[in-house]
Order: sequence, then structure tokens, then C-alpha cells
Amino acid sequence: MLQLTTPLWLPSRLGLAAVVLFALLLSGCGSIPFFGKDKEQTDEEVEEIDTTEARVYRTAQRALRSSNYAVAIEQLELLEARFPFGRFAEQAQLELIFANYQTQDMESARAGADRFSRLHPTHPSVDYAYYLKALAAYRYREGFLDRFFSADPASRDMAPVRESYSELAVLLREFPNSQYAADAQQRMLLLRDLLAKSEIFAAEHYLRRGALVAAANRGAYVIENFPDTAARADALAVMVEAYYKLGRYKEANRALRVLALNHPDFPEFNSAGDLVLEERIRNRDRSWTNIMTLGLLDRPDAPPPITINYPDGTDDDRQKPSEESETQDQVEQSPKKKGSIFGFLPFID
Repeated sequence: MLQLTTPLWLPSRLGLAAVVLFALLLSGCGSIPFFGKDKEQTDEEVEEIDTTEARVYRTAQRALRSSNYAVAIEQLELLEARFPFGRFAEQAQLELIFANYQTQDMESARAGADRFSRLHPTHPSVDYAYYLKALAAYRYREGFLDRFFSADPASRDMAPVRESYSELAVLLREFPNSQYAADAQQRMLLLRDLLAKSEIFAAEHYLRRGALVAAANRGAYVIENFPDTAARADALAVMVEAYYKLGRYKEANRALRVLALNHPDFPEFNSAGDLVLEERIRNRDRSWTNIMTLGLLDRPDAPPPITINYPDGTDDDRQKPSEESETQDQVEQSPKKKGSIFGFLPFID
């Protein structure tokens, strides 16, 4: 009878399988953190991370140089998210502000500039953040259609203009020696002209509606607050028209004298030196009835040419002062009240 016995080769195969299984377990432990890693491997990974940061920054730089701002924003945001304290972090934040400004994302540009100035107040280029924040404020509420239609900027909301003006003033106050100071000063002058022109736009709207007191107040506001702008002559003309229509001839004549003495080349003076408002009013106040009838019906109410009444003792003899104007001149020759809106202008007694 045959006796069944275990083959001699079986124990050796089981031992080999155990050795292989144990080796696999040991190799698998190398993927567990802090297990199976030596110093040389850690240094290699640190070098790889550093190379990744530089590579992302170089990609963003190439995108900026090629004006591919969408890719630049994507790479700069990636860099800021992965390496918030890396060696390119601060520069990347500044370039992200610029890229957002170039893509018309003014809200992100302003938020980024404000954040950078708060986190890095002593950074050598923090003045650039202030500068871009001011520029972005002016274009912050620019409508989509404004890019395609040349609407008069003075007819828009002036809140962004005032905010931009204030931000530029902060830049000049905090960084008077900044490389952007000269450009900021020029931009402030342009914004002042725009603010003054917006007041004239509002004053003409009031004249069109018959709100004469409001129109005169707008003109006086320009004289008081923007006396060095190109809108000063129009502000005086608005005051002359409003006061004349209100029957306040003394104030109208005073504004007219200031206009003639400081702006003798004003286009609405005729050859005799009288102020002719007919064309200005016709262009502003014409109704559809007047347009359709070629000016025959519904004509705008325009005063006749307004002549200047000069005080006694001048060489101008074009018009002899009437009794009313003499009384008026006596009042005008009296000491001016403190805070006169014409006190800054030359040639006025």
C-alpha cells in the first residue's frame, strides 16, 4: 500500500513566498510620511518645490510681456495661493494688480492695491499700489457702453472722479518724491477740469428747466472751488444769464464785468463788447416744435444783448451810466464783503 507524503519542494516555495511578501510590505512603507525617507531624498524634493515656484513666476512674466493678461492672472494667483510667503510673493501681488487693471477688472485691482498697501506699508514700491488704486477708481464705474460711445464725461457720475482725485492727493501727500508724483499732478489737474465741467453741465440742465437760482449757485460754486479751470468763463456766463432772468441786474452786471475783464476773447461777446446769449440758449433749449418748424414756432426765451455798466471814472464811454447804474456803482464801490466769490480775480475794484 502506497503512503502519501508531503513533497520535498513545498516548504521551500512557501518560504520564498513569505520572503517576497515581506519585501513588498517593506517597500510599501516608503510611501508613508516620515517613514523610509532619508535626508538626500528630502533635499531633492525641496529643490523641486523651489524650481516649481520659479517656473510659475517665469510663466507669469512671459504672459505679462506678451500682454496675455488672462494667463498672467491665472499664474500669479496660483503663485500666491501655493507660495504666499515665497520669494516672489510681494512682486507677484503688485503684478496681479497691474494685470487686473489691464483687463478692466477695476474692482479686483482696487482691492488688491488696498490689500498690498495695508500688508506692506514700507515696501519700496508701495507708491505704485497707491497710484494704480487711484487710476482704477476713475474707471471703476465706467459702463460697458461708454467704451463704444463717446458720451461727454462731464455728464457721468462724478463720484469715481472725486474718489480718484482724493487717492491721487493721498499719493502726493505720502510720497511727494515718488516717480509717479508728476503724472499724478497732471491727472489731478485734468480731474479738476472735469469736475468743474460737470458743474456747468448741471447748471445748464437747471437753466433748461427754469431753475435759475440753482443754476446761479452752480456757477458760483465753480468760481469758488475751481477758479483756475477752463470752466470759469462758462460759469460766469451761466451766472449772467441766471441773474438777468431773475431780474437781479446788479449781480448779472457784476458777473459780466468779471467775464469781460478776465476773458475778453469769450466767443459770445459781439464786436461792441455786449454779451449775446441767443445762440447759446437756442442750442440748449430748442424744442421739437421749434426744430420741426425751422425756428418759426416755440422760440426759446433769450435776452437781448447785455451791455456792461461800468462804474464812474473809467475810460469806456460806450454807454453812459443811467441813474440806476449810478446807484449800483455806488454800491459796488463800497468795501466788498468778506468771502466774495470774485475776490481772487484781478482787475476788480
